[in-house]
Amino acid sequence: MTGVFITFEGGDGAGKTTQLQLLVSWLEEHGHSYVLTREPGGTDVGVELREIILHRKGFLAPRAEALLYAADRAHHVHTVVRPALERGDVVVQDRFFDSSVAYQGAGRVLSETEVRDLSLWAVENLRPNLTIVLDVPADVARARRDSTRDVYDRLEAEADDFHERVREAYRRLAKEEPERIVIIDGQLPAEQIHQQVIDRVGKLLG
Repeated sequence: MTGVFITFEGGDGAGKTTQLQLLVSWLEEHGHSYVLTREPGGTDVGVELREIILHRKGFLAPRAEALLYAADRAHHVHTVVRPALERGDVVVQDRFFDSSVAYQGAGRVLSETEVRDLSLWAVENLRPNLTIVLDVPADVARARRDSTRDVYDRLEAEADDFHERVREAYRRLAKEEPERIVIIDGQLPAEQIHQQVIDRVGKLLG
């Protein structure tokens, strides 16, 4: 595959949406062909799974949640991500398997190793070239969510201790894979974050 795979991670309210849009605008300006997508929900099947995972009323067993994310991921990679990479596109994606390690592994207190292995099996071991984690304390992220939305999905509605476990999991992942995963302070002004992002992306694209 000749394309480049870039993923954005971080807690809910970390500012991923803003940085994703800034990056794809930069890619357009510099003449790069790209695909902007997300998990869950980057395919027709994913939209249905997203509704179940994030908006279903009532209890959903943690292992079932992890399996639904893996199912979405398998279909998404097979139908969207790999074809784009094979065409030579830059794939810019909101969340990938690191989210499952952080949210279902650490957040739901499942085995992070087992959750990661499940996702890697689902995507036939596809890994991003670069993963950018926007790091924001749980209380700051909650305040941001409170200011921008009236209704929370199932994961956003979890207590701060859940979101703090997610944050710490991302930090551990970055220490384990510093060549791939970059932590950026999500409390910096958006333009400063964007500059750090394009510094890394620019080096990756040559």
